[in-house]
Amino acid sequence: MSRAAPIDRYPWVLIGLLWVASFLNAADRSILVATMPQIRDEFGLSATQLALVNSVFFWVYAFAAFASGRIGDATRRSRVIAYGLVFWSVATGAMSLALGFGMLLAVRATVALGESTYYPSATALIGDWHGDRMRSRALSLHQTGLFAGAGIGALAAGLIADRFGWRMPFLVFAGFGIVWAVVLVRFLRDRAASAPKDEVAAADDPFRVILRTPAALILCGVFFLANGASTGVMVWAPTFAHDLLGLDLTGSALLGSATINLAGFLSVPIGGVIADLLRRRFVLGRFHTLAIGLSIAGLCLLPLIVATTASAVALVLIASSIGKGLFDGCIYAAMHDIVPPAARATAVGLMTTLGFIGAGLSPLLVAGVSGTFGLAAGMTSLAIAYFCAVLVIVAMGRLVRRAIDARVV
Repeated sequence: MSRAAPIDRYPWVLIGLLWVASFLNAADRSILVATMPQIRDEFGLSATQLALVNSVFFWVYAFAAFASGRIGDATRRSRVIAYGLVFWSVATGAMSLALGFGMLLAVRATVALGESTYYPSATALIGDWHGDRMRSRALSLHQTGLFAGAGIGALAAGLIADRFGWRMPFLVFAGFGIVWAVVLVRFLRDRAASAPKDEVAAADDPFRVILRTPAALILCGVFFLANGASTGVMVWAPTFAHDLLGLDLTGSALLGSATINLAGFLSVPIGGVIADLLRRRFVLGRFHTLAIGLSIAGLCLLPLIVATTASAVALVLIASSIGKGLFDGCIYAAMHDIVPPAARATAVGLMTTLGFIGAGLSPLLVAGVSGTFGLAAGMTSLAIAYFCAVLVIVAMGRLVRRAIDARVV
């Protein structure tokens, strides 16, 4: 057998290794969403307190992600990923020890600190191993792990919590994470030819490269709007289903979380394929895909305000999530189009920072609106953020062309 064969296969082995890590990254954060009704009842939490427990995760994640991206551009990305998985898995297990609102906030923030290490380095590592022609598809295939983890994780958490209480799912998923971290330490590796130090001179800091690229900064703003909108829906959908339809935790997780993530799981690879095909025909192909996806997400979310049956709620959530999945299938590849390889982890870290600031604000926005107009109205109002993001993408076309022309892919 040729010695080159394992090297040729490794880019796709890498996707498999990171897919499981992405699954766990999303599953661990979704446990809380699935078990919120039990936690609310045990500790007597208000809607605002529940929103804060979710929001503190996104705010800590947001500011830590930028630092994680900087680390990922300065050191071995494979080790940042593996050791980060150990950290957030231990923190996830510690959630089971929470005795009240304050401890929930503190431990949830610690989980966020660990999880923030993953996406900046993981997406950059995939970009190192996959060229421009296949990059959207590789990244979108990896991204399906996020949707699978969020959907299956929430469903499994609901099933376990219905039988053993809300603390048990945190312990179960923590154990899986530690086991997989051992696998990553053994098999995950960096591509030496794409080492960050070979791409950007020491005097040309990756952050400065991004600051000189207006399209990259604006794309971070787009992610702020899109991720904020989708997270607001994701956080409140299980509770919305639970309260509107009187479902147990398993049923509310199935309707309010698994449907969203199944739709995303199926549509993200399609978004990657469409984006790669359009990119070959048009310089702005991936950005066209972003705009199409968010347009669908916003339009399909609007009917939620009048949905009163399980089938109607499921249809709205699935349709909107398909649009968001098209966006997610190429957002990282779009950023890779406009920044050099050695600045990609920092760029994704900055984008994640803004995206998760939006994710932290949107549950509070929904809680505030729902206090006056109801939860359905609060969730539906997030369509405005999708539409604003589409307008920004359309307006930034000239800047994107300039950024792509300025670098060698």
